[in-house]
Amino acid sequence: MQKTLLLLGGARYAIPVINAAHDLGAKVVTCDYLPNNYAHQFSDGYINASIIDNEAILKAAESINVDGIMSFAADPGVISAAYAAEKLGLPFQGSYESVSILQDKERYRSFLRDNGFNCPELHIFSSVQDAIDHAKTITYPIIAKPVDSAGSKGCTRVDCADDLGDAVKVALSFSRAGRCIVEQFLEKLGDSSDADAFLVDGKFKCVSFTSQLFDSSVPNPYTPAAYVMPSSMPQWAQSELVSELQRLADLLHLGSGVFNIETRVASDGKAYIMESSPRGGGNRLCEMLRYATGGKCDLVRASVQAALGLTVDELSMPVYDGYWYQQMLHSDHSGIFYGMKYAAGFRDSHVAEEQLWINSGDHVESFTAANHAFGSVMMRFDSECEVNDFRNNTLKYFSAEVA
Repeated sequence: MQKTLLLLGGARYAIPVINAAHDLGAKVVTCDYLPNNYAHQFSDGYINASIIDNEAILKAAESINVDGIMSFAADPGVISAAYAAEKLGLPFQGSYESVSILQDKERYRSFLRDNGFNCPELHIFSSVQDAIDHAKTITYPIIAKPVDSAGSKGCTRVDCADDLGDAVKVALSFSRAGRCIVEQFLEKLGDSSDADAFLVDGKFKCVSFTSQLFDSSVPNPYTPAAYVMPSSMPQWAQSELVSELQRLADLLHLGSGVFNIETRVASDGKAYIMESSPRGGGNRLCEMLRYATGGKCDLVRASVQAALGLTVDELSMPVYDGYWYQQMLHSDHSGIFYGMKYAAGFRDSHVAEEQLWINSGDHVESFTAANHAFGSVMMRFDSECEVNDFRNNTLKYFSAEVA
């Protein structure tokens, strides 16, 4: 009998999941409150419901007798997906309680601290006035962010007490729970990492790392702008983080599925797990990993298999085929997009795939959050020297023309 997958969210990042499910012979029903979202046209059905409403998602899942539920690259839907999966006895990355801990920055940081993981100093505020009242008791710099948002929305670095109130106001405006986390800003040594990993029966079979790159010229310089594989993070740190991630999975009794994991080595010489969310990364990180390993680490297909209770294909730690660079196309200002410009011969030599999510003549917003990216370019280089040259001289080789 054909299996049915309920997929929360209808953004473009859902399309690889839909394709993988179809390849496995499954039916896909997408669900959110935006019927015109791009990916819905590729699914086999659509349900209009808020993906942050636990009971609405449970009702949607029951109405189509689903075999599995996912919120792959849609962070707001992860908790409701876990709730429905638990109520219906369906596979998921973890219990509703464990997923709720991972998705709430306050609970997550407290869990890390209480269990001996490296963790930054933190404060929680639910009002601007509360933050102002405590501003002079905090050691700066800090970063203020919502406890329940992703994609760098509402994040602001603060270097002095006088600026804390404004930053907390911004963070609270993006928080559904009305809470803001203010935590020690961990200056990083080298590049941080934002990458995907995969658990099978509670054991990490595949853990990838990237060099996560940022654009200091854009309005929100904490929004990831590009990624490199393999990562430049020291091997000792990667090994320690894999071990600590497994300890985290053991403590939370996690199951099978994909996780988006952010890590860094800070200036204090310690390796930190910053985020570990039970979903795929929003910036095509699973797809990048598949490219970078010559198709051997296909976490999208594995995610669908796990969600539907199928046997997951054999996975292993990544072995990279060359050096890979993914550029999230963006602009430091709002304007009209006029197309891509490449240096002579560069596209044929290095570009594996270009995705444009807009047309020439369309308006683009300045890069203040991940959802303001308007495309992605996957590139391959033969050597670390080549990829570093591109990283340091990107505009010499290509640019997105916005005026």
